[in-house]
Amino acid sequence: MASNAAIQSDPAPIVACTVSRDVQSFELLIEDMEAELGENWGDLSFDDATVFLTQPDAQELEFMAIAVDQEDEEVLSTICDLVKTAKEHKVKVILIADELSPMALHQLLRLGAEDFVPYPLPEGALHEAIEKLRRAPAPNLQPVPTGLPGHPAGDREGVVLPVHGLAGGVGTTTFAVNLAWELANADKKEPPAVCLIDFDLQFGAVSTYLDLPRREAVFELLSDTGAMDRDVFMQALQTFNERLHVLTAPADILPLDLIGSEDVNAIIDVARANFDFVIVDMPSTLVQWTETVLAQAQIYFVLLELDMRSAQNTLRMIRALKSEDLPHEKLRFALNRAPRFADLSGKSRVKRMAESLDIDIEILLPEGGKMVSQAGDHGMPLSETAGKMPLRKEIQKLAVQLYEHAREAEAAG
Repeated sequence: MASNAAIQSDPAPIVACTVSRDVQSFELLIEDMEAELGENWGDLSFDDATVFLTQPDAQELEFMAIAVDQEDEEVLSTICDLVKTAKEHKVKVILIADELSPMALHQLLRLGAEDFVPYPLPEGALHEAIEKLRRAPAPNLQPVPTGLPGHPAGDREGVVLPVHGLAGGVGTTTFAVNLAWELANADKKEPPAVCLIDFDLQFGAVSTYLDLPRREAVFELLSDTGAMDRDVFMQALQTFNERLHVLTAPADILPLDLIGSEDVNAIIDVARANFDFVIVDMPSTLVQWTETVLAQAQIYFVLLELDMRSAQNTLRMIRALKSEDLPHEKLRFALNRAPRFADLSGKSRVKRMAESLDIDIEILLPEGGKMVSQAGDHGMPLSETAGKMPLRKEIQKLAVQLYEHAREAEAAG
């Protein structure tokens, strides 16, 4: 490894450097830097790196690998200034993060760091990050415009269908996952392109219900939507049974304000441009960007049950939307665990509930019982495990209606 002195006097070209409080705390980084660059790299402290960037030798740098951990959050402002200075001098930045809080990492990526790699370093991760930097266009090159900034020039205008549960356990994710899958299979000859997005950043279970791994690429996408294009978005997606594209929730629990309205708009815009239907599994909590999703939605599905908590939460949500003059008419209420066909007493209760709340309960989803939880445990849609059950048939019927309506609207428009 080259020393600080080597940066100043060694004739070998220094093409990169690590920056940290103590590089010896990142032994795997040292090994990987030596494997990638041999002796053509150096190490600097945070303060020395800021000074070095102003010197002529810094013009030869390809990148800085800034290694930070929890202790460094005390000097986060200094590190932020360093990232800004590096960007001003056109030096690319790779963040090496060891248990850094999501908010701190998000802030550093927002300031312009090109990539980040978790520590301990996964095998080959630093090599991939370096190759990615080298493949990127030079900073002074202007990309050929292909549509709106940051968005692909897609040829679709997908229908956005969020799903929002008004209480815990009302079946929001079950409904979202199975609706997305039924839409993806609504036409066997020309199946529509369907994307399912899990925006419950803390406890999203779409990946569990479809047996998909939670990938680090999702956090990278959410942390820097400004750098997102079609390729970045599509690489963050996973495919279920070659039909359904899925953006899972991140691997770690993240604050819901990690993303803002601009981030959500960017993600939905790129999804709409590339898919016919975009199903969004929403958190039950109302957040700043709930309004953004509501504005993008054609229909906003709201799930509730035949109980007092759902009734009270329905009133509160409608009141909140009306107070902000938001389009509450987009809400379409779905009652989960609805009474059976022959349960006249239960049907009477549903009618009274709708009248007292001044809403129309248009979708009645039958009780699924153990087969629903078993399907979730096996990571499969209901059609694959219990295709004849009434709940699955009701969701399938809804999906066909949505698909046919979209085709009619497309033909008329």
